[in-house]
Amino acid sequence: MKKPFLERIKESVLLLDGAMGTQLDAHGIAPGECHEEWNVSHPEVVKQIHADYIRAGSQAILTNTFQGTRWCLDRHGLGDRVGEFNSAALRLARKAAGKGRYVVADIGPTAQFVYPLGEKRQDEFAEVFREEISFLTDGADAIAIQTMTALEELVAGVRAAKQTRLPVIASMSFTPDVGKGYRTIMGVSIEQMVRQLEEEGVDGIGTNCGTVDIADVVKIVRQMRQLTSLPILAEPNAGRPIIVGETTVFDQTPEIMAVHIPALAVAGANIIGGCCGTTPDHIRAFAEKSGIETP
Repeated sequence: MKKPFLERIKESVLLLDGAMGTQLDAHGIAPGECHEEWNVSHPEVVKQIHADYIRAGSQAILTNTFQGTRWCLDRHGLGDRVGEFNSAALRLARKAAGKGRYVVADIGPTAQFVYPLGEKRQDEFAEVFREEISFLTDGADAIAIQTMTALEELVAGVRAAKQTRLPVIASMSFTPDVGKGYRTIMGVSIEQMVRQLEEEGVDGIGTNCGTVDIADVVKIVRQMRQLTSLPILAEPNAGRPIIVGETTVFDQTPEIMAVHIPALAVAGANIIGGCCGTTPDHIRAFAEKSGIETP
């Protein structure tokens, strides 16, 4: 019988899935097309991506809802379909996961700035997150607020998610800051993140994406572990992003990344997955290095 999510991640490393966006690219989604709309128009593709990760060894999968807030969907003229897209994503993930694997609702940034940098206030951010999350709670095992760079926006997402019964994991994206370790592009340090999120009562923290590679992520997780006893999520990209023409390339192979998986676990990661550029082959290599048996 499947254990509660928080109980499970405190026992041993839980293997998450890899990228959804770059997998949708590989399955033919057009540049600029709405990923969440494919939950309705191409459900078989989204479900296949989930299934590929599960066959590779993923013990938990993320819903295809990363840009599923009204503000994100408004950019495609689809803001009135928040409920439709998010509900469909949850159904697809839950069906793919079956009874034995976990489904984590994936919430990403809105690409808006909190006042005074932008026009919208923190309570407006919380409300737009709350709307999306309301369609993801009945069937998810946890909520991940991910890829955040501004602490104010992350806190708004956390506060919205904390109104549910589900465990809440909060993750930020870091970049090397010469002489200062790692910070987000909005200047948030690891120490600031951990301190604020502990005050907010999150159930776990983490790092994903960013302009770092997996070796950097090991260092970031190690620093987080020195600051907190909370469970830690780690989702590195397949290398640092490289711009080739008009395309962003991630060039670390499954074998290169997998070498670092034992160190990532020793550093303190409780949940390990992959972000941009990672594939089912990466997750399969992670599983082999971590000793997790693939189906």
